[in-house]
Amino acid sequence: MATHHGKEGVVTVGGTAIGNVTGFTIDTTHDVVEDTALEDTSKTFKAGRGTFTASIDMIYNEESTQQASLTQGSSLSFEFLPEGNASGDEKFSGTGIVTSMSVGVTLDGMTTRTVALQGNGALTIGTV
Repeated sequence: MATHHGKEGVVTVGGTAIGNVTGFTIDTTHDVVEDTALEDTSKTFKAGRGTFTASIDMIYNEESTQQASLTQGSSLSFEFLPEGNASGDEKFSGTGIVTSMSVGVTLDGMTTRTVALQGNGALTIGTV
């Protein structure tokens, strides 16, 4: 099993890498619909609809056009590349709507920006 160091990860918006990313998370979920009959002794289910959410953590950069595009309500195309962007590396891609953006400031740390998005449609899993 191959393992990768987090420093290899890349996030793109509209095909352009976002600078200063410090981490990201993608969560996928799938609804289920119960189809248990009265005479059944155990519950059974059918697959319903899937969705995904994601969050991107970064060091705040007011001069970054990519960071500036991550405003609440924006609909953007994303690629999440946990292994990097070399040929054959795995990628997660799709479109999403930015649902929140927060800026964090601390006395002894870097100013940060965190963006959350709601997937709009399917998350595609493929390779670079």
